[in-house]
Amino acid sequence: MSTKSILKESSITFLEKYLNNASPTGYEAEGQKIWMDYLKPYVDTFITDTYGTAVGVINPDAPYKVVIEGHADEIAWYVNYITEEGMVYVIRNGGSDHQIAPSKRVHIHTKKGIVKGVFGWPAIHTRNRDKEENPKISNIFIDLGCETKEQVDKLGVHVGCVITYPDEFMVLNENKFVCRAIDNRMGGFMIAEVARMLHENKVKLPFGLYITNSVQEEVGLRGAEMITQTIKPNVAIVTDVCHDSTTPMIDKKIEGDTQIGKGPVVTYAPAVQNNLRELILNTAEEKNIPFQRLASSRVTGTDTDAFAYSNGGVASALISLPLRYMHTTVEMVHRDDVENVIKLIYETLLKIENNETFSYFK
Repeated sequence: MSTKSILKESSITFLEKYLNNASPTGYEAEGQKIWMDYLKPYVDTFITDTYGTAVGVINPDAPYKVVIEGHADEIAWYVNYITEEGMVYVIRNGGSDHQIAPSKRVHIHTKKGIVKGVFGWPAIHTRNRDKEENPKISNIFIDLGCETKEQVDKLGVHVGCVITYPDEFMVLNENKFVCRAIDNRMGGFMIAEVARMLHENKVKLPFGLYITNSVQEEVGLRGAEMITQTIKPNVAIVTDVCHDSTTPMIDKKIEGDTQIGKGPVVTYAPAVQNNLRELILNTAEEKNIPFQRLASSRVTGTDTDAFAYSNGGVASALISLPLRYMHTTVEMVHRDDVENVIKLIYETLLKIENNETFSYFK
């Protein structure tokens, strides 16, 4: 199977629509509907839960259950305080970066619809009187073009409204996908593509496959924590993003040596089950899929941790997509890596045997 054949034109159309849609933590449902609509022809049924995690299921009656997982949410802000002059101060919803906020356009999501605004910032001319302040949570603010708090209220903006950036999908130099929310809407896209390939190649899996798009990862792996109790899987292969450490200002001695375009990143960590990881690495070598290695100390910081430590222990592994500029509005990944993550998950599923325990004590 040639790598070039993996992403179809219809795949990219879905990806663009899915990325451009806002799905902040706690408000993922609209994105989940887009995702389920795309996945529907390739699965037998769906599971959804109280907080919005969506799961496409193939072979729902099979007792042995394999999960492939990404997370659906993106970082955002909450309206936290509105001044009498109509300025809006914020708190984080997930790991939003205060340094990139000044001069960004924003969408505030209200019951009346989207209200547009901007993160204001004092002009450079006015900042050089003394030691200038850096952007921080306490001083970044949103200007809605209102003069009073009453005008803000009238727009439908109130404390607790969620705020996203409107930045949309683009392709740089033919093969770099750029957008906000690639972390980790791209994961949801990649697992959906695995389901499509299984369907189009008429693969009959001997186990149940649970294509899982979890909510609330950005605030502590919460969606995965919930859904793993519902599914009770035997195996979980998680996909998320990791850092491209070759860009300026990143220390490889701390972050490891991983780069976009060099292939999927396979993680070594306590939460990663060694036999499952070796199956993935052997598959990559056998199928000539390029890969990179990364070590995590105590936690992976991804939904892998939530799956691994659930239900008395679930054999779990992490296949990451290297990404530049994480938690900015210009997150960047390489098309080849996207295709190779899809291919690696797909080929690994073909090698998992029904009722495999991955036990160290056989």
